[in-house]
Amino acid sequence: MTTPVTITTHINAAADSGEYHAHIPGSDEIGRLTWVLRKDAQGGAVRVAEHTLVPPSLGGQGIAAKLVEALIADARAQGFHIVPECSYVAAAFKRHPEWADLRA
Repeated sequence: MTTPVTITTHINAAADSGEYHAHIPGSDEIGRLTWVLRKDAQGGAVRVAEHTLVPPSLGGQGIAAKLVEALIADARAQGFHIVPECSYVAAAFKRHPEWADLRA
């Protein structure tokens, strides 16, 4: 059985940063993937994925993977690239070579 997860996006335009939040029904805790906006050498948008944080009580349910999948989906839809500074995001890129075109 798959745990139902709702992902929401929170953007702080003033700070050029944002977070993806993972919500699980019945829990007040959330998983997070944090990022900051940068420009690449050509002036294109790049999101630096800084941290993936999942509380221990939510661990083992695929929450971190769902957060990264939301980042990847947004990159495809919005046309930005990703710098996987976070070790979890970097490992996800290695597991998914089909995402190579999104790596900055």
